[in-house]
Amino acid sequence: MKYVLVTGGVVSGLGKGVTASSIGLLLKACGLRVTSIKIDPYLNTDAGTMSPVEHGEVYVLDDGGEVDLDLGNYERFLDIKLTRDNNITTGKIYQAVINKERKGDYLGKTVQVVPHITDAIQDWIERVAHIPVDGKSGPADVCVIELGGTIGDIESMPFIEALGQFSYRVGADNFCLVHVSLVPVLNVVGEQKTKPTQHSVRGLRCLGLTPHVIACRSTTPLEENVKTKLSQFCHVQKENIITLYDVPNIWHIPLLLRDQKAHEAILKVFNLQGLTREPELEQWTTMAEVCDMLHEPYQVRIAIVGKYTSLSDAYLSIQKALVHASVSRGKKLFVDWVPSGDLEPTTAKENPDASKAAWKLLKGADGILIPGGFGDRGMQGKILAVKYAREKKIPFLGICLGMQAAVIEFARSVLGLQDANSTEFDPDTKNPCVIFMPEGSKTHMGGTMRLGSRRTYFQSTDCKSAKLYGNKRFIDERHRHRYEVNPDMVTRLETSGLSFTGKDETGRRMEIVELRNHPYFIGVQFHPEYKSRPAKPSALFQGLIAAACGQLDALLPSSERKRSASYGAGNDFEGACGQLDAFLQASPEAKRNVPNGAGHDVYTAKTCQNGGATKLTNRPQDGVYSIFNGMHL
Repeated sequence: MKYVLVTGGVVSGLGKGVTASSIGLLLKACGLRVTSIKIDPYLNTDAGTMSPVEHGEVYVLDDGGEVDLDLGNYERFLDIKLTRDNNITTGKIYQAVINKERKGDYLGKTVQVVPHITDAIQDWIERVAHIPVDGKSGPADVCVIELGGTIGDIESMPFIEALGQFSYRVGADNFCLVHVSLVPVLNVVGEQKTKPTQHSVRGLRCLGLTPHVIACRSTTPLEENVKTKLSQFCHVQKENIITLYDVPNIWHIPLLLRDQKAHEAILKVFNLQGLTREPELEQWTTMAEVCDMLHEPYQVRIAIVGKYTSLSDAYLSIQKALVHASVSRGKKLFVDWVPSGDLEPTTAKENPDASKAAWKLLKGADGILIPGGFGDRGMQGKILAVKYAREKKIPFLGICLGMQAAVIEFARSVLGLQDANSTEFDPDTKNPCVIFMPEGSKTHMGGTMRLGSRRTYFQSTDCKSAKLYGNKRFIDERHRHRYEVNPDMVTRLETSGLSFTGKDETGRRMEIVELRNHPYFIGVQFHPEYKSRPAKPSALFQGLIAAACGQLDALLPSSERKRSASYGAGNDFEGACGQLDAFLQASPEAKRNVPNGAGHDVYTAKTCQNGGATKLTNRPQDGVYSIFNGMHL
C-alpha cells in the first residue's frame, strides 16, 4: 500500500480537499486503485452535530456516516463509496483508546498521547486504507490522506507525530507528502511572496515531516525565479514545485497537476515509474471544456431557498449536483441564494428592502429548490416559496425538509387546514402533517437519525420521478432525517391531488411526493445530491434543470430509451445542446475565445450570490479555486 499525505500551511481554506481529490483522480487515471481518508482534528466524534454555517454541510455516506464535506469531494472525483471510518477525528481516536483502557487492554500501563494515541492513529489509517471502496475485491493501491487544519495547529499535533512515525512504519518508498501552501501577491508591489511558504515548510520539517511536493496556491502561475527560490529554501526539487493557480472551475485542477507532471513526482517517490500508464483524462478534459464554453444565452437560474445561505458550503453537494445537471444539459448555471426568513411577513415589516430583494430573486428564477435543514427559523418562508412554485407552475424540487414543507403547504392551502404543521415546530398541532419517527431519540442528537442508504419503491411507473430514474422498480438513496410525513394523513392528501409516488418497503414511509398537474413539482425525503457525480448527474436534479429550461419532455425516456436513462445522463456530455461537437472541432484560438471560457487565465465572471451582479477581475485570494456564477464549483 502506498500513502499520499496532503497537508496545508499558512492559512486554512486553500483547497486541500480539492487537491487531495485531484491527486487521487490523477493516480486513478494512471491505472491505480485509490482510496481516501480525511483527518479532522476536532474533538467531535463526527460532523453530525456541527452547524452548517460554521463547518459547512454534513455529508452522509452509504453506511450512514455523517462526515466532513471533503469526503463528498473524494466520492465525486473518484466515483467511490467511502465508509464512516474513512473520516478520522480526534474524538473517534480518544474514544477508541479510552474504551480499550476501560477494558484493561493496556495491562496497567499509563495511557499517554505517545505511544497510545499515536499508535491508534496509525493502526486506524492502516486498517481503513485496506477497505475496498471501488466495488472491487482486495485493497487499493494508493491511499490519499488529507490532514485538516493548518500546520502548527495545536489540535493536529498528535496526528503530525503519528504521521511522522507512520512514514517510518511503511517505509520511505511507500510515503509521499504533498504540502499545499499559499504564495500571495501583494498588490502594492505585485510580487509573488515566498516567505509564508518557507515558514510553513520549516515548521513542517521541525515536526519531523519533509515534503516531497509543494503545491502552491496563487492567483497566477508561479514565475521561474519564484520556483527556484522555493526549491532552494524548502529543500524540494524544482520540478516538484507545482502551481495551483486560479482556473475557471475546479475540474481543471487534475489537468493542472497532470500538465506539471505531479503524477511523475509522486510515482518517482513510490518507485512506480514505468509500471503505470500515462494518465487518461480525456472525458474529464471534455467536461472541463464544456463547462467553460457555456455562456449566458444558454443560462438557467435556480433559486435555493434556505436558512444557511450565509455560507454556500452549507449546501455544497446541492451546488455540485446542480452544476453536474446543468453542464450535462448544456446550460450555464446561475444560483440565487434566497434566505428563507426574508420571504416571511415579519421581515417585510422589519426590513422591507431585504424582503423585496428576496422576493425579486424568487420571482426571477427558472426553478426553485428548497434543501433540508433543522429548526423552525425560516420555515414559514420555505412554505411561502413552495406556495409560489405550486401556484405559478415554477419547476420545484424539495429535499428532506423541503418535501415536508411542500406537504404542509398543500395541507394548508388545498385542504384548508390552517394549523397544519410538523410536530418539530408545533408539538400540539391538531393536524400533524409531519411527525417524529418512532425509533428516533429526543435526548441524544448525534447519530440517532434515519441515516444512510435506504430503498425507495416506486408506486407507479407513470410519474416523472420513476421515468427520470429509468423506470426502475426501486432506487437506493441516502437519508438524514428524524421527522417523516404522517402516514395517517396520506389518504386525505392523495384524495386532494398530492401523489406519494415513492415509499419505503413497509409502504408507510413516504419517500417521494409529486403534483401531477404541474410541470415539475417533486419532493423527496432522501438526499439525491449525495450520489450525484460529474459524469453521472442525479436524475432529479437533471429533471429540475430540464424543466426549468423547457427540456423535460426531451429528457424523459421514451419506451426505447428507458434502459439507458438510469440515474441521469450517464456520460452523455456530448449532447449538451449540440455545442460540444462544434467546440471540439474549433481551432485552439476559437476555444480560447469562447464566452466565459477563461482557459487557464485569471477568471473574470459575474457573481449572482444574493442577486448582486459584481465584476470580478484579477480577484484576490478567496480560499477556493474558483467562483462559478456566484457559487463554488
